[in-house]
Amino acid sequence: MFVSDNFCAPGPSSERESGPRAVLPRRDAPLQWVITLVIIVIAVSTVRPVGVSGRGLAVAVLLVLNSVALMARHLPPGFPPRAGLAWLTAGVVAAAALLQVSTSGSGYLYAYLLVGHAGYRLTLKPALAVAALSSVLCGGVLYFYLGPGHQVLTWTFGLGTGVPVVVGILSRSRQQAVEAMVEAVESTARAAQAEAQAAVLTERGRIARDVHDVLAHSLAGINMHLELADALIDTGDLDKVRAAHDKAHSMVKESLKQAQWTVHALREDSLPLLESLTAMVESSGHRDVLTVTGTVRELPAQVTQNLLRIAQEALTNAARHAPGGEVGVELVFDAGSTALTVRNGPATGEVSAGVGSGMGLIGMRERVALLGGTIAAGPLTEGPDRGGWQVEAVIPG
Repeated sequence: MFVSDNFCAPGPSSERESGPRAVLPRRDAPLQWVITLVIIVIAVSTVRPVGVSGRGLAVAVLLVLNSVALMARHLPPGFPPRAGLAWLTAGVVAAAALLQVSTSGSGYLYAYLLVGHAGYRLTLKPALAVAALSSVLCGGVLYFYLGPGHQVLTWTFGLGTGVPVVVGILSRSRQQAVEAMVEAVESTARAAQAEAQAAVLTERGRIARDVHDVLAHSLAGINMHLELADALIDTGDLDKVRAAHDKAHSMVKESLKQAQWTVHALREDSLPLLESLTAMVESSGHRDVLTVTGTVRELPAQVTQNLLRIAQEALTNAARHAPGGEVGVELVFDAGSTALTVRNGPATGEVSAGVGSGMGLIGMRERVALLGGTIAAGPLTEGPDRGGWQVEAVIPG
């Protein structure tokens, strides 16, 4: 009777000397227990003599030792490798001793299963050493105890008890392949989760920039004019109070328009770039200042959103820092890129919003960097708009 160690319980295995490698628990654990119990029942039922004294007592003790060694196949994966080697070696010695003291039965089954499990649980060299020990001991017992010409169990049958180690090694290799596959899947899942978290953080940063672009400057300006109105009440100059109040009111309207365009820019189904940009420029109080060069084409939603936000920030800054100045917007579609330029002339009216925080320009640079483009922003030193400001963003694609 021969039973493959394909059904062995799991155990740590590794080709490195540094320590064991844990293996996955086998899904057929109940079947393994059934096989173990069947082998023990067969051995106990067939091995003779069994008694309470003499040889019978020795056989009974060896049956118990072999059965315990065989049930140890079901120890958890974290079992120490050295202890595993000691237990399997002792089990093989006990199996050979059982062959020597018994007169009949299937005690050799213990050796077969223990050697097979050694191939599965131990690393290569210790497993081969246990297999060689089993072959030498069992073959020697049968040769010297039963004789080389025994008709039922020849000494070569004892040598064959080391063969199942090959089955155990192959089973261990297959289990390690499964582990490697599972580890690769888990690693891919972890990478995907990290990428998703990074995408969430990026999106949060983008939304934070949008909120800042819409609210920070506008609320600061509104607050300043309302504080000015409060301060002017004590002076009794109602005209100045009314002017400050009207300015704050107009800034509220402007902020509402900006909020509307922010919603459009954040939506995945935002309007096409040209139509959206045209409406944005006109709503900012400028007409016929948009110039389009090249063949108009549909751009990815992310590019459209960011170009609109850059245009919105640039137009807002122009209205705040250069009120009354001329404004020009140019959209250029090249073969490999799309460029947006917003320029304004020097201020002709009163600058009321004060100096900004600088976060708007930082936000524009971050947007362009995420798309792999470039941006240039700075004062104009020559031309008809000398003394003004220009923002130029170039996005590939």
